Amino acid sequence: MELRHLRYFVAVAEELHFGRAAARVGIAQPPLSQQVRQLEQELGVTLFDRTRRRVELTPAGRAFLEESQRVLAQAEHAAHTARRAGRGEIGRLAVGFVPSADLDVLPRVLRAWRARYPHVEVELQVLLPAAQIEALRSGKLQVGFVRLPVDESELMVESIQREPLLAVLPAKHRLARTARIRLSDLAQDTLLLFPRHIAPGYYDVYLAACRRAGFTPRVLHPGNMQTNLALVSAGLGVTLMPESIRNLRRSGVAYRPLAAPVPHVEMAVAYRRDDRSVVLPAFLDVVRHVIPRARAARARQA
Repeated sequence: MELRHLRYFVAVAEELHFGRAAARVGIAQPPLSQQVRQLEQELGVTLFDRTRRRVELTPAGRAFLEESQRVLAQAEHAAHTARRAGRGEIGRLAVGFVPSADLDVLPRVLRAWRARYPHVEVELQVLLPAAQIEALRSGKLQVGFVRLPVDESELMVESIQREPLLAVLPAKHRLARTARIRLSDLAQDTLLLFPRHIAPGYYDVYLAACRRAGFTPRVLHPGNMQTNLALVSAGLGVTLMPESIRNLRRSGVAYRPLAAPVPHVEMAVAYRRDDRSVVLPAFLDVVRHVIPRARAARARQA
C-alpha cells in the first residue's frame, strides 16, 4: 500500500463519484477504479457499495477513510516540515557575541530575524573573541559577532560595521563639555581598557591610536565594559569605546567625539567555512539585509 492508493481512495470517498474523483487526482477513471479494487483486495474488505446510480462507503470504508485522512495529513505535515527545514525556517542556531554587540548590531539583527523566522530557536551566548573562535571551531556555535581583527584561516569573517571611537569621560572631567577631544589631550589620564589577553586585537587598536597621538597611556585593566563605565563614573579614569556605547545611558559619564584622525573599530560575523547548517545562510542573509555595511562587504567579495 502506498500513499497514492490512500489519495485515490480518499478522493472517491469524498466525491462518492469515480468520474469526479478521477478528475480530482488527475488520472483516467478506469485506472482509478482498478487501483481502488486492488486496495480492497489487499485489505480483504469491501470499501464501497457500487450501483449504477451511486457509490456509498461501507462501514469498513468509513473507518478506513478516517484513518486514511489522518495518515495523509501527517504525511503532508512531514513534507511541509522537511521543506521548511530545508529553507532554514525551522531548526536551531547557536549565536555568540561580544558584549558590545548588544548595543546596536545584535538587537537589530535579532528583531528582523524573529520577524522572518519565528520558529527557529536561537541560543545566545556572551563570549569574548578567543572563546568564540574556539566555540566556532568545535561546532558549539554556528555564528559569532566579534571585533576585528580576527586571524583565523578556518573561519569566514565578514566585516559588518565600522564605528568611530568615542572618549568616555567622568561627567565632571575638564574636557566633558569640549565639542571634540584630541586624543593627545588624554595623555595624562588613566586609560581603562580590557586586559590584552581578553581581546588582543581590540587592545592593540586602542594603544596604537594613542601612540599615533604621541603618547603611551597609563593603563588600568579593571575588566568588562560595565565595570569600565562604573570606574569612569567614579572619576577613576577615562576610556575609549565604540560610538554605539551612546545607546547605553550611564549617570556620571560623558560621551565626547574625537577630533581627526578618528580611530575606528569593526564588528564582524564569523562562521566555519564547512558549516552545512541550512539555518546559517538564512541568518547571514538577514545580517546583510539589516546592516548596510554587511551588504557592501558581501558585494565586494562577490
